[in-house]
Amino acid sequence: MFSLSELVSLEQHENRSKLLKPWWEVFMEYTVVLMLMTSVLASTVQLSRDKVVCIPLDPPASANSSYSPSDSSASRLPARFGPDNSQNLLLTASGRHTHLVYQQYVYVSQVCYHEILPPSSRFFPYIALLLSLMLAASGSFWLRFPHTSACIEHFLAILAKCCESPWTSQSLSHTAQQENLQDKEVPHKSLRGHLRVQSNPYRPFLKRSDSPTPPSPCSSRHSVVSVTARLTKSSAHFPTQSPPCPRHEISLDKSDGEEARALFERIKRFRSHCESSGVIYKVYLGQTIFKLLMVTLILSYMGPLLSAFSFTHICHPEVQPLVGYAAFQCIHVLSSLLHKLLVTYLILLGLYGLLNSYTLSWILYNSLREYPFNLLNETRSQRDVPELRNDLAFLLHMLEQYDPLLVQHLFVFLCPERESHFLDTHLEGHWGKDKLRDLTTSDQHGRPCLHLVAIPQLPPALFSLSHLQVLKLERITDARFTVQVSNMTSLRELHLCQCTATAEAGALRVLQERLEVLSIAFARSSEIPSWVVSLRGLRELRLSGRLRRSWPLGSLRNLLHIRTLVIHGMLQQLPGVLHEVAGSLVRLEVRNEDTKLLGISSLKRMIDLTELQLRGCQLERLPSALQALTKLQTLDIPNNRLRTLGELSHLAHLNCLSSLRLSNNHVGVLPASIGDLKGLAVLDLCYNQLLDIPLALFSLCNLQKLLLAGNLLERIPGDVKALKQLTDLDISRNRLQSLPSELFTNCMKLCLLNVSRNSLRSLPAGISSLSQLCKFDLRDNSLRELPAELGRCPGLRGGGLLVESHIFLTLPPCARDYLSNCCCLGSNESDLDDFPHFSPSQWRFSSAMESQI
Repeated sequence: MFSLSELVSLEQHENRSKLLKPWWEVFMEYTVVLMLMTSVLASTVQLSRDKVVCIPLDPPASANSSYSPSDSSASRLPARFGPDNSQNLLLTASGRHTHLVYQQYVYVSQVCYHEILPPSSRFFPYIALLLSLMLAASGSFWLRFPHTSACIEHFLAILAKCCESPWTSQSLSHTAQQENLQDKEVPHKSLRGHLRVQSNPYRPFLKRSDSPTPPSPCSSRHSVVSVTARLTKSSAHFPTQSPPCPRHEISLDKSDGEEARALFERIKRFRSHCESSGVIYKVYLGQTIFKLLMVTLILSYMGPLLSAFSFTHICHPEVQPLVGYAAFQCIHVLSSLLHKLLVTYLILLGLYGLLNSYTLSWILYNSLREYPFNLLNETRSQRDVPELRNDLAFLLHMLEQYDPLLVQHLFVFLCPERESHFLDTHLEGHWGKDKLRDLTTSDQHGRPCLHLVAIPQLPPALFSLSHLQVLKLERITDARFTVQVSNMTSLRELHLCQCTATAEAGALRVLQERLEVLSIAFARSSEIPSWVVSLRGLRELRLSGRLRRSWPLGSLRNLLHIRTLVIHGMLQQLPGVLHEVAGSLVRLEVRNEDTKLLGISSLKRMIDLTELQLRGCQLERLPSALQALTKLQTLDIPNNRLRTLGELSHLAHLNCLSSLRLSNNHVGVLPASIGDLKGLAVLDLCYNQLLDIPLALFSLCNLQKLLLAGNLLERIPGDVKALKQLTDLDISRNRLQSLPSELFTNCMKLCLLNVSRNSLRSLPAGISSLSQLCKFDLRDNSLRELPAELGRCPGLRGGGLLVESHIFLTLPPCARDYLSNCCCLGSNESDLDDFPHFSPSQWRFSSAMESQI
C-alpha cells in the first residue's frame, strides 16, 4: 500500500516535470493515452463477445441407414409435444435443416476460430496494448533515468528558488524600466517587444507583497508548481507597453539577502557540474530515435494487416466424424469493429511518428548543447553572460519551449553583472561604514585593525575608513581593490588568507606607495596575486602555503625596500631569486614543515641579515654559510635534527650574535665551544637530550635568559653563580633532585624561575635574597614543605608563587597570609601549564613550554 504522502510526492513530481516538456511532448502524451484507450477498448470487446459463428455448407457426406432428417428432428422434440404438434412445427419451419445440436455449433466455432482467423484478428488488441505501454514508458524515460533524474530534480529546485527570490523581482523590474527608457529612442522589434511583455515591472508576480504575512515555508520542491501556474496564468493579462516610472529598489532583509547569495553559489556549482556532462542530451536524443524506430517498425508490419480483417471465412475442420459435415461457413462478428479500431490506432501511431520526426529534426537542426543567450543579450544590461554548454544549455532550451519567462528568472542568477550588482547592494545594506567601525579593533601594537571573514567581496564602505592601518581578509572569493582605496590614507599592512585578490591600475599605484607589510596565506600558488612583485614600497612579505619546487612570484627585483621575508611551505631549496633582494634583507624566516631543505649556501649573499630562523628544515648540522653573516644577531633553528653542535666554534667571530635558539632537536652534548659566544644574552636549548651542562656555559657573563626545559639534567652546577645577569631560568621537566644554593645567593637579578616537573625534595636556604624574583613555579615536585623565608620575598606576593595547595599549607600562617592574596594553588594536571594571573609581558619563557602556557 502507498501512503498518502508518497502519492502526493508522485503527483508533485509529475507537475514539476511538465516544466521541461515542450508542446510536442505534451501532444505525444495525449496521443499515447488515446492509443492506450483504443487498445483497451479492442481488448475488452475481444474478451467479452463471441469470436466466430459457423454453419455447415454441404449436406452430410453419406446418408447412413435408418437415419433421416425428419426422424432425427422428430426424435429431438421435447416429450411434451405430441405427434400432431411436431408435424405442425416442421411444416411451419423454413430453410435448410441440419442435424447439429447447440454444443456441436459451439465446438465447431471454437475450432474454426483458431484455424481460419489470422493472428492479427486474434492478437491485435493485446499487441496494440503492449506497444502502447512501451511507448508510454519510453516517452518520459529521460526524466526518470538514474543518471539524469537527480540533475533534473536539482535544476527544478533551483528554478523554484529563482522564481521565489525577491531579488529576481527587483532585477527584472530594473531591467524592464531600462527597456522602457530605451523604447523612447530605439524602435520596437517584435522579439524584444515579446521579451518586454514578459518582464513588465507591473506584473503582479514581480511586485513584492506589502502584506505582513511571511512567505510560505514550503520547500522549493513543492513550490515550483504553484509558481509556474501563477506565471503562466497571468502571462496573458498585461499590456505590451507600460508608462515609465521611477526606479524603485526593493530592500532585501538579511534572510532574503543570504538566501539570494547562497542561490548564486548554488547555481555556480550546478553550472560547473552540468557543463561538464552531456548525458541528458544524449538520453533524450536516444529516446527520440528509439521511439521513431518503434513507430516505423509497428507501421511496417501493422499496415498490411488491414486486409486480413474479413467478415466471412470458409472453414474445413477435421470434425466430420463428430458432426457429419466437412465444411462450414463462418462469420467474424468483430471484424468490422476491430478494423475500425486498427485504422484509428494506425492514425494515432502515424501522428505520434510525425511528432517524433519533428522532435528529431528540432534536435539535429538546433545546437542544443549551446545556449548563447542571443535574445536576452540584446538588452543593454545583459551583454556579459557567457555561453552555456552541454546539459545546462539543453535544459534551458527545453525550458524555453515551455515558457521563456522562466529562462529570464534563471538568467538573473547567471548574469555576472547581476551578481556584482547584488553583492554591492547586499554589502551596502549589511556592511555599512558604522558596522565596519564597530568591528575595528586594536592589534598588539595598538593600531586600528579590521578582520573580515567569508564575505563574497569587499564592501564599498571599507574604502572610506581612512584611520584603518591593518586590514585582514580571510576566505573572500572576490577581494577587488578599486581606486577608492586611495581614501584609506593610513593603510600600511594587508593580510590575505585564501583570498583571490585583484587590484585596478589606480588602486595598484596607491598600494605601491603606502603598503609596507603584506601577508599571504594560500592553498594554491595561483591564489598569490601577480601584482605583489610590483609593490616597490613593501618592507615585509609573508608567504604561507604549499610552496614546493617552483617559486610562484617570479622576479623580486622591484622589491628594493624589503627587509623581512617569511616563507612557510615545503621548500626543497631556497629560491634562486632571493639573490635579487639579498642585499636588502634583514630578517629571513623559513618554516619548512619537516621537509629537508637543501641549497642553503645562498645564505652567504645575505650579508645584512640580523635575524635568521630555519624551522622544521630537517637540518642535521649547523649550516656553514652562517660564518658569512657577520651582522647576525638572532639565530633560531628549532624543530630540526641537530645532534651535535661542533660547528658552534665557527660562530665565535659573530660578535653581534646575542640570541641562539636550538629547541626541539636531538642535541645530547653541549660542546665547550659554547663559551666562545661571549655576546649571547639568550640561550634556548629546551627539549633536547642534554645530560649535563658544561662549565664553559657559565662563562657567558652577559647571559640573561637560559632555557633548559625538557632535557635529562640531574643537577645544576654551583658555577651558575657566575651568571650575574641572569633574569629568566627555565629548568622544568628535568630530573633535578636539588637546587644549588649559589643560585639563590648570587643570581640576584633573577625574576622568573621555573623548576616545575622535577624531583625536588627541598629548597636550599637563601631564597629570600632574590628580591627581584616575581614568578616562581614549584608545581609537580616531591616537596613536603616550603621554607618559611618565602614569606619574605616581596615579588612573589599576589600570585607569583605556583605550588599545590597542600604544599602551600606547610608555610607558617603569616607567610601564607602574605602570599595568599592571589596565589595560584592547585594540583590538577591541567593547572601545571596554566598561568592565569601572569601577563605576557611578565612571563617570557621563549620555549615550547612557553607556547603551551
